[in-house]
Amino acid sequence: MIERQAMHEPVSHTSRDHAMIDFLRAMVIAKPFEAERFHVLFVDKKRSYLGDAPLGLGGNGRLSLRMRDLFAKALSCGADGILVAHNHPSGQCRPSSADIISTRRLESVATALDIELVDHLIFTKDAVYSMRAGAMHEFKSRKPILS
Repeated sequence: MIERQAMHEPVSHTSRDHAMIDFLRAMVIAKPFEAERFHVLFVDKKRSYLGDAPLGLGGNGRLSLRMRDLFAKALSCGADGILVAHNHPSGQCRPSSADIISTRRLESVATALDIELVDHLIFTKDAVYSMRAGAMHEFKSRKPILS
């Protein structure tokens, strides 16, 4: 598992992005894998790690996410950006319509709070899907974390 410390070290932008992706994968692919999990990383303007939090555990393909909790934590740690991730225990690595809707809601709230939604990643045991790079949703900021 990628240690939180690896995200603090002075590394290239690409290496840091990959460390964050590996860390999120470890968080959402944890056992029992049958449970759908949601995790968030909080970053500053340079995408340096500020903190992280588990924000949901669900089942049967449903995950309850409280936006208020997510953004309260983002504001309390002074985050300029968030990188959110969840898993699809079904093995289907494409976003569902609910994923697309929740990503749009996340971006809307983030924008209102002057917080960047860096990306929304969907993990299966074997793959990761970037909502930004997958062009499922047009983000208004920097290039995709996965390119």
